[in-house]
Amino acid sequence: MGVADEMFMSLVEFLSAGFMILGGALPYIPQYLQMRQENSSEGFSLKVCLVLLTANILRIAFWFGKFYETPLLLQSIVIIFTMLFMLEVCVRLRKEHPLSSNTQKSFTDFEPGDFWNWSTYTDYLQCILSMIVVISFLTYAFVDSSAFVESIGTLSLCTESTLALPQLFKNFSSGSTQGMSVKMVMLWFLGDSFKTLYFIIRAAPIQFLLCGSIQTLVDVLIFYQFFLTVIVSRNKAIKSVLKY
Repeated sequence: MGVADEMFMSLVEFLSAGFMILGGALPYIPQYLQMRQENSSEGFSLKVCLVLLTANILRIAFWFGKFYETPLLLQSIVIIFTMLFMLEVCVRLRKEHPLSSNTQKSFTDFEPGDFWNWSTYTDYLQCILSMIVVISFLTYAFVDSSAFVESIGTLSLCTESTLALPQLFKNFSSGSTQGMSVKMVMLWFLGDSFKTLYFIIRAAPIQFLLCGSIQTLVDVLIFYQFFLTVIVSRNKAIKSVLKY
């Protein structure tokens, strides 16, 4: 292989790694812009943030027991900060435009029915910090146990594979995809497809490949929900016009 070929391959690897690091945060740009435009976060499921925060905190803990590629570690850090930002925006918009009673719900009330549906951003931070402390302690205590480390890796990837499920369920329960950014789902799909291909090429652990495949499937189901909603809305509009 000549010098030019080596330089080209190095460039491809660099760009691939850069996309892997930042690509996970890109889908939330259009969702953020849509929330800001509509001045509402009701179409976006906050549990997407919960899933990604949990999965990536676990993935970072997994790295201390079993090193994997640095771009994947940096991706986790970027996604955690992205989810913290999205959480802050969603909670602020909900406080500005409440749709229900102003009953204060706090993390320290330890009410299972109010989990991840608290009133202030501080409550979410308390929960996240508690999660980090518990996972860090367990990792420190059992980092020499290969069974524990592998369990963390598997749990992280199983959790991440459910990333889009909260959005899928939210759309189903509301019977609408209004407020959800289709561009976000499109970028989910492209990112998950690329990620799955990347895992195959780089011979990543099987957990990573399984995660990417499940995520891609759920993305397709959300697209189906969106197009179904569009068709139903269009049919209603046509019937309304024909009435008159």
